Amino acid sequence: MAKTKLWAVALIIIITFIITAAQIFYKSGMNLFPELNGIILVVAGMILYVLGAVLMILAFRGGELSILYPLLALSYIWVSIASPAFFSTDSMNPLKWIGIIIIICGITSIGVGSTK
Repeated sequence: MAKTKLWAVALIIIITFIITAAQIFYKSGMNLFPELNGIILVVAGMILYVLGAVLMILAFRGGELSILYPLLALSYIWVSIASPAFFSTDSMNPLKWIGIIIIICGITSIGVGSTK
């Protein structure tokens, strides 16, 4: 069984930030759609998703899918935290913080379980 390389984990974490940016662009673009600015933001989001997918393929070559794929859940955390900064209608509340803690516990338990 191949051991997951540190560069693959780091790349997946970078990908989560790219995916987060893509989701922010999507929502921003849809708020302005069908204006040209909205279309440009949606297309930018699509380009970031494609970039993320290509980088994921590279990252998956450096480790186990069962370790790397769950790390993509970090993008949910980044979106939850970043979204209120970009959209006045979004906010963090205690239930969302509990969700973030649950995601972190899940990712950690997978990481700990993979070392056995």
